[in-house]
Amino acid sequence: MYQIYPRSFYDTNNDGIGDLPGIIKKLDYLNDGTEKSLGVEAIWLSPIYRSPQVDFGYDVANYNDIDPIFGTLSDFDRLVEEAHARGMKVIMDFVPNHTSIEHPWFAESRASKDSVKRDWYIWRDPKPNGGPPNNWLSVFGGPAWELDKQTGQYYLHSFFREQPDLNWRNEEVRKEMLNVLEFWLHRGVDGFRTDSIHHLTKDSKFRDDPPNPNYKPGNSDPYDALLHIHSLGYDEPLDNINAMCEILGLHDNKFLVSEAYLDIPEMTRLYGACQNNLHAPFNFNLMTMPWSALKFREFIDKFETSLLQDDWPTYVMGNHDRLRIATRLGQSRAKLIAMLLLTLRGMPLIYYGDELGMECVDISPEKILDPFEKNVPGMNFGRDPERTPMQWSGATHAGFSKRNPWLPVEKEFKKRNVTGESRSSKSTFNLYRKLIWFRKSSKALLRGKYQSFDCGNQDIFSYKRTVEDEEVTVFLNFSGQDQKLNYALAGVKLVCNTDSETRANEDFKSAELILKPYEGYVFTV
Repeated sequence: MYQIYPRSFYDTNNDGIGDLPGIIKKLDYLNDGTEKSLGVEAIWLSPIYRSPQVDFGYDVANYNDIDPIFGTLSDFDRLVEEAHARGMKVIMDFVPNHTSIEHPWFAESRASKDSVKRDWYIWRDPKPNGGPPNNWLSVFGGPAWELDKQTGQYYLHSFFREQPDLNWRNEEVRKEMLNVLEFWLHRGVDGFRTDSIHHLTKDSKFRDDPPNPNYKPGNSDPYDALLHIHSLGYDEPLDNINAMCEILGLHDNKFLVSEAYLDIPEMTRLYGACQNNLHAPFNFNLMTMPWSALKFREFIDKFETSLLQDDWPTYVMGNHDRLRIATRLGQSRAKLIAMLLLTLRGMPLIYYGDELGMECVDISPEKILDPFEKNVPGMNFGRDPERTPMQWSGATHAGFSKRNPWLPVEKEFKKRNVTGESRSSKSTFNLYRKLIWFRKSSKALLRGKYQSFDCGNQDIFSYKRTVEDEEVTVFLNFSGQDQKLNYALAGVKLVCNTDSETRANEDFKSAELILKPYEGYVFTV
């Protein structure tokens, strides 16, 4: 799965913002059916619904329409048709927790306390002193409650105040939101990524969240001042996920993946939410894992052991809310992560540009657009740096647009771009491309079991993927120094390594291998 942030992918109408025709124009780059392309099999589009764009599309004003900055419904239909013609699935971003403050539902809800849609959102009376109903916090800074002066009640917003929370305990709301899924499924969409699934239902008694004893003011996210045991994560999301899966089950070959930053036991519960096995939660844990071969091995082993037979892993190392992999880890370790993601069991997610080793861009104060950074200044929570334009070439604006883009491009775009990296056998792009196409042809990587093993060096994470008569063996050096591998390598063929040009299918005769810093190898047996 390849995540496209539509504002930043490719601009065809020269307004500085990416659009749906731009995505269509670049589909051959993602997969044209040949090994010259990246080989992507599914694209996930960050929100393209009609929206005032306060949170760049995550504040939806109309779930059944395309925002004009991206194009039209006809453009979307053509995108689906063109993607399918290339063997790629299209995944929509579904935003169920909240709408925009400009959504007609909310306008009607806030009109009066007697509105027929009043209960579609979460309204509460003030405390006797006039303050918010409880101490719940917004993820994006400040209280989670906003006073509506016209009716004298507060409405809940788990995120920005322009994003009022829907009341999923209201059956009419639930029905309407499930109808949204049907609308897009009938347009040919292959599945959905659900946003912030754990926020869907809260404590019906609206009890205060307790303080977090480990919170350090000034050094931590203000949201972490409380333990959010009442404001999110109640069991009803499991029922809601199952309801979504039931809708998907009425159509062939559909899939639901959910956003929830959870540890293994909670992920296991989410896997069990769907009775028809059409759902998996994203696994974000590797993004914050200490950089250690042992830690990565321990976690992946534990996670694999927790899964049932039909549970499908979904590993994530980068997305639109987290600093880019190459910025967090450096270019060499980013290539090692590519090898890890594309050889583990399950479905890997690639965030656009990570296949080039794109890095975050320092955004000068006057160019900051993300309201999160403005709400909580000085904490570097802004998400602009990882959302900058895709780097297509060394031309002006990295070939993204013919005018100044909505966010600045990376300074190193002339070195890191599709045109240049396509020509270099040692580039990050070509590592991704080779691994993806090898993955397509490998029964072991597509459906083989995972098993880690001790290779005699604790700095090297080693594991096998095996099925029937095929075995793929992976060695990843997590160390910044050369590491000797004392492991029998007779009878293997080299698929590729992260450091040098691939010698596909070459017999590997060395009984002793030296892995360079952050170097990885993939062999077939």
